Amino acid sequence: MELELAELRNAVLDANRARRPLLLRGAGTKDFYGESCEGTPLDMTRYRGVIEYEPSELVITARCGTPLPEIEALLASRGQFLAFEPPHLAGDPTLGGAIAAGLSGPRRARVGAARDFVLGAVLLGVDGEVLRFGGKVMKNVAGFDVSRLLCGSLGILGPILEVSLKVLPLPREELTVRLELPEAEALAAFNRWAGRPLPISASAWWDGSAWLRLSGAPAAVRAARAQLGGEALAPGTAQDFWQGLRDQRHAFFGGAPNLWRLSLPSTAAPLNLAGARLIEWGGALRWHVSDAAPAEVRRIAQAAGGTALHWRGGGAGGRFHPLAPGVLEIHRRLKARFDPHGIFNPNRLVMGL
Repeated sequence: MELELAELRNAVLDANRARRPLLLRGAGTKDFYGESCEGTPLDMTRYRGVIEYEPSELVITARCGTPLPEIEALLASRGQFLAFEPPHLAGDPTLGGAIAAGLSGPRRARVGAARDFVLGAVLLGVDGEVLRFGGKVMKNVAGFDVSRLLCGSLGILGPILEVSLKVLPLPREELTVRLELPEAEALAAFNRWAGRPLPISASAWWDGSAWLRLSGAPAAVRAARAQLGGEALAPGTAQDFWQGLRDQRHAFFGGAPNLWRLSLPSTAAPLNLAGARLIEWGGALRWHVSDAAPAEVRRIAQAAGGTALHWRGGGAGGRFHPLAPGVLEIHRRLKARFDPHGIFNPNRLVMGL
């Protein structure tokens, strides 16, 4: 991998000297995600491979171009997994792309977001220097946590070369139940169940039905099943349902031209937005198909205490919810510190940066 690293370093140095923007690209499964994709493509997929995996330590370190399915298969062979369930979307994403996007799947409300599993990262600086942040052990919490800052940065601070992640053991048992509930009742129930010692690892609501995934010790799963009731799904059907949500292969996501991803307090009431909707994360993540003006969708989300991301579709206002002035200033200072000439993924996360 020394040759591949040297090629990446030379490409970055040449681009920085010429002030030529670079488009950092892995498998391309999230090319749609961001404000704009600009610059000369820099292929990160050749810098790949697992560097270190210690099952007893619950830590894996791999290069950015390593396909997620390879990592997941290796972990599964030792009874472990990436608990934040990174979405695959359309294809086989790379580890670097998954961390740069910072997206999490159905288990996020139970175990945490992608950034919560990042222990350390290696970044290629604009001057060609290899920068190391964090570590490979869970107790390493000293200093400013740049490794987690990279999670969700969409590559605007530089190419992520390596990532060390915390992994977890696979649940001993899982069971999914479906209950017929209207939207408002499902939201109330999700919040009520969240305050009880139930092994709910994922929840969703769509088209009049609520789905709950129970994960853990067999006795705990059986006890929760007895309390909650509902219809138990066959294992294959349940797996298809949750993976369909994770990878957006579920029928809800098919073909809608204007799709919004709203992050809200889980206790927020159903929103006054016409169109189909799907709820995840106990009410904290809400997908809405809406032809309403972007400003109106964002106004409604903000009034409910949250933000709205225009996941699919165009329109005024950009893809991401506008940042508060203080937060935008922090973004500007970070970009100026890591990439003063703006060559890494310009305008991808924030227009003008």
